[in-house]
Amino acid sequence: MDAEPFAKDADIATVAGLMADPTRAAMLTTLLDGRALAAGELARVAGVSPQTASAHLGRLLDGGLVAVVSQGRHRYYRLAGPPVAEALEVLARISPRPAVRSLKAARQARLLREARTCYDHLAGQAGVELLDRLIAAGCLAAGDDGYEVPEKGEAVLRGLGVEVGEVRRTRRRFAPECLDWTERRPHLGGALGAALTGRLIECGWFERGRMRRALRVTEEGRLGLKALM
Repeated sequence: MDAEPFAKDADIATVAGLMADPTRAAMLTTLLDGRALAAGELARVAGVSPQTASAHLGRLLDGGLVAVVSQGRHRYYRLAGPPVAEALEVLARISPRPAVRSLKAARQARLLREARTCYDHLAGQAGVELLDRLIAAGCLAAGDDGYEVPEKGEAVLRGLGVEVGEVRRTRRRFAPECLDWTERRPHLGGALGAALTGRLIECGWFERGRMRRALRVTEEGRLGLKALM
């Protein structure tokens, strides 16, 4: 008896094929810090010529994985949105870790584990710790689709410059868990995670380092995290 044809809900193979190429994977991973980069910068990161980079970026653009931001005559590329970042993070969780063969690579791995951006929200040890402190302080409570913010939490977040009502009005999921690929524990994702991370960087609790995605916790940030308890 012939097998029945498989009914596809989504063309996963096409997207997986776009991500599977090492050059395109390097570009997409670089864009996980949430910022837009020029084609030349992405070419240097991937170790390819500008012409080769442009061809790969064209495929990513046609596949809906990146978007273009134009400023005058310049074009910059960024991830097409949170769903693309989430897919990359899931792949990172189930992928083998590259071998650490130098002191530089060991230092980079340590920095990413301590604190980094997961597209636009805080990840690494700092992200997991922030979520733990918000829950312990009663600022977040488990809900049907991630976390809810009780009245106490709204006051605390407002003090940090985050208006929960405004965050709720975005089209993005409000406050889901995001499983951290280095810690294997959740950090805060979604619209609330992004809004809170942006404010903590603006307030000087975290600083961007020279290494893409890596963040440094400042002394002000250490004191602020402790005060959340």
